[in-house]
This record gives sequence, structure tokens and C-alpha cells, in this order.
Amino acid sequence: MDMEYKTESLDASFDIVARQDAADDKIKTLRTDVDEIRNRLDKVSRAAARPVLDGGQPARTAEVEGFVDGYLRSGRETELKSMSGMVPGDGGYAVPREIDAMIARTLSNISPIRQIAQVVQTGTAGYRKLITAGGTASGWVSETAARPETSTPAFHEIAPPTGELFANPAASQAMLDDAGFDLEMWLAGEIAAEFARAEGSAFVSGTGVDQPSGFLNSPLSTLDDAARGFGALQYIGSGDDIGFDSEPEARLIDLVHTLKASHRQGASWVMNSSTMAAVRKLKTTDGAFLWQPGMVEGQPDRLLGYPIVEAEDMPDIAAGECPIAFGNFRAGYLIAERSATAILRDPFTHKPFVHFYATKRIGGQVLDSEAIKLLRIEA
Repeated sequence: MDMEYKTESLDASFDIVARQDAADDKIKTLRTDVDEIRNRLDKVSRAAARPVLDGGQPARTAEVEGFVDGYLRSGRETELKSMSGMVPGDGGYAVPREIDAMIARTLSNISPIRQIAQVVQTGTAGYRKLITAGGTASGWVSETAARPETSTPAFHEIAPPTGELFANPAASQAMLDDAGFDLEMWLAGEIAAEFARAEGSAFVSGTGVDQPSGFLNSPLSTLDDAARGFGALQYIGSGDDIGFDSEPEARLIDLVHTLKASHRQGASWVMNSSTMAAVRKLKTTDGAFLWQPGMVEGQPDRLLGYPIVEAEDMPDIAAGECPIAFGNFRAGYLIAERSATAILRDPFTHKPFVHFYATKRIGGQVLDSEAIKLLRIEA
């Protein structure tokens, strides 16, 4: 009897051990599955958060893959079947949004006026905007008094002249056949550099004929905001017909305060490097420099407390020229552009080079003539 009890106890012990081993195995299996799931999630998370892949490029979509490797590298138009923005009637194919955004980012970084102006995206070639001259009439009344009729504001229509901006970078077929050649980044950089060079000149001094109308192309007047006609920019003279007079700081201070206080919030100076060199040498009557260098890397230099934007397309200091502009360009100048850039691949014109003819419609015009002031070289 005692022997049977011991046997049953021993069997029970073995059963407990077996069940414990089975439970341990299940726990190990479960941990393995959990670890595998975590690893997969971690890979997905890293892939989603990874900023660049494939030689410094963002992870490509199928659309970008077909456009870059199929069309740009090999010229296979059948690779564009997944694209909804094909516009062969316009002379090319609309680039995918990712590449267009890359061009836009690069363009914003190297185009000085674009950095400070107001930029709007349009779906058509034209853009129109109504603005009021002098604002809308208003007044004060008591709670129960009759509301007098306000006068009708005067409206002005802004329709920036537009033109087709183009760039035509070229690469050899050997470069395109090289899988290590970063075609996407190279093309975006080349197009943006050419666009920036051309539009920088147009935004400053464009004629308005098949191109934007630059702010220096506006009518000029010495009258203040209340007396000046709509669309004309106010300027003050430098006091000398070849440069600055004996008190240059007084002229620059006057220029600052011709701008309304509301516009001075966010205002900046615009001049080219030659003018900047001359301005850096200007001193006050007590010998202090007007120029204030940026104290932190990446912070712009300042003149009378306002940042300076270097635009090489501004004129040099010469009689009758306006080498210095001051104003709130986000309120004063409007850039209207179609968001789509079209690219036509041309492997035939200059063999063995392949040209990429890129086009984009861009317009520009002074939006608020009270927000930009000029310094003119005159006695």
C-alpha cells in the first residue's frame, strides 16, 4: 500500500515537471514570435523614418522608379503608364510629385527673392487677385445707433505676367547607364540652379513680356503712400549723384521709416554683393559701422536691425539706379507658379548627350506697392 502511494506521488511529480517543461516551451515559442514581430515592426519603423535611401535619395515610389529608371534613364515611355499627369501635348511629361518637391526645395534655398516673397501655387497658367486700395471703410457707433453706410472700397486687380521658364541640362548616355549615378538628385539640382538664375533676374527687373514683371520695373515716385498712385513704388534720393552723401545713415534711416510700421515687421534689405561691400564701409558720425554681422552661423547680417538679402541681380551703385530695396516682400511681391514641372527627354539633338528639357510657368508682380521702398542714386 505504501509502495503504491509512493508510485502515485512520483507519477504526479513527473506530470508536474512535464507540464512545466511544456509551459516553458510554449513561453519560449511565444517569446520568439514576439521578438520576431518586434523585429519586423522595428524594420518597418526604421524604413518609414529613414530619411534617405539608395545613395542619398528618399525611398522611391513605383511612380518615381518608373519615371527615373524607365523614362529618364532608358527613354521607355511605357513606364509612364502609372502616371496621371502625362501632358505630351505640352511638350513633355509632368514629373512625379516627389521630384517636383525636390526641385522646389532646392529652388527655395538658392533663389533670394523667392525666399522672402509670397509664393502661390496655381493649377492654370493665369492667376488673378483683387486687393483694396486704402482698405475697407469702418467706424464706431453706439449699441442702438443707426449704422451709417460705408463708402465702397476701390479694388485693383493683380494679374502677374507669366512666362514659360525652361532649363535644358544634358548628360551622356554613359552617365545614365551607370547605376551609381544619382540621376534624380543631379537633375533636380541642375533644373533648380537654372530656374533660380533666370527667375532671380526676372523678379528684380523683368519686363513683364513673356516673363514676370520685376519690382524695379514698377513706376517710381517720391510721393508718400497717401498721395502716390496704386502700383508705383516710393523712392528717396541718396543725396549724391554717384553714391552716398556725407550722412548715409540719415538716408537709410529715412528709407526705413517711409515704410509703415505694420510692414516693418518682417522687412529686409535687398542688394547685390557690390553694394553690400560699399554699405559695409559706411559709418555713423561717431565712427560706428552701420553694418551688424550675424553673431550666429546661419543668421543673416543686419543693417539698422533688419536682415540683408543678397540678390546679385540688383543693380550696382550708379547714377539713376536703385541699388537698395527695403520692404516686406512677403506682402509686397507675389510669385504665381504652376506646380507641375514638365520634362521632355531628347536623345537626338546632340548625340551622344541626352538633354532633359524642363519647363515651368511662373509669373510675378508687385502686390502691395506700399510694402517696398527704394533708394535711388541721385543728388
